[in-house]
Amino acid sequence: MKIVVLERNSVGPDIPVDCFEELGEVTIYRNTVSAQEVRERTRDAEIIVANKSPMNEEALREARDLKLICEFATGFDNCDLPYLSSRKIPVCNVVGYSTEMVAQHTFTLALALSQKLMHYDNYVKSGEYSAQDRFSNFDVPFNELAGKTWGIVGMGNIGQQVARIAKAFGCEVIFTSVTGRSTVTEYRKVDKDTLLRESDFLSLHCPLSDLTRNYIDGAALQKMKKSAILVNVARGRVVDNMALYEALENGTIAAAGLDVLEDEPLRLTNPLSRIKDSGKLIITPHLAWGSVEARMRCVQGVYDNIRAFQSGSPIHVVNPV
Repeated sequence: MKIVVLERNSVGPDIPVDCFEELGEVTIYRNTVSAQEVRERTRDAEIIVANKSPMNEEALREARDLKLICEFATGFDNCDLPYLSSRKIPVCNVVGYSTEMVAQHTFTLALALSQKLMHYDNYVKSGEYSAQDRFSNFDVPFNELAGKTWGIVGMGNIGQQVARIAKAFGCEVIFTSVTGRSTVTEYRKVDKDTLLRESDFLSLHCPLSDLTRNYIDGAALQKMKKSAILVNVARGRVVDNMALYEALENGTIAAAGLDVLEDEPLRLTNPLSRIKDSGKLIITPHLAWGSVEARMRCVQGVYDNIRAFQSGSPIHVVNPV
């Protein structure tokens, strides 16, 4: 079968993808952005491997032999599912490959902010520590996680892993269910206002949907504690970036750690780009999912999806066909 990998570099050039050559005739592109590029590169494709490339009618109308789309990801925001279903083209994602890493990064951000690590690292490297006459310094107060309340939006695989780690740190874990359908009973389920009001740390692990777009807006931020730390490793548009900028500048909340933004890469028109104080805001470039191990699992997951499809075995699809 003719397999076209549109965004090979989305899993990093250090991760091999030559396993796909066992499955068919493979054409690989480092990156593909526009619908026109997709259209030109997939006319003869039977299987497409993508990540952010648009998978819609404009991009795929000439790909008449297309039989399967595989995502180098768990998310499938780039896919027009009704259109693909109308053509009976299944979409397969890879579930669970990044759970451990995203949970780990959640705490990397939270701990760096709560323990003022950037401040104290700079304090030492600036020479101020060497110049002082005492062995320690704690001019900027910091706190323990133990005894704090950790709030979660999105109690899926990642949210539940974060909850387990927060519990191990001694936090009380609370969560809210955006859809109201969560069956998790190990932790206290609360409404949104209670979550905002009680959380010392609030981490976001929900998919982007009409229910979660701008879920954390100006009104939500006003309900949070002034000492609260917000962590978003979900989708950028779950948080209103302008509202967050204003909240951080005004001291409405203490700090935020972000791995995702409204538009990526970070645009200089995004007001968050103006905040240079890493004690108040840390932004990482959408890498929470991207450990070496996770990216290898992602490639293996796509390989397994294609192989199952070719062998006629049941496959997990995100759209009805």
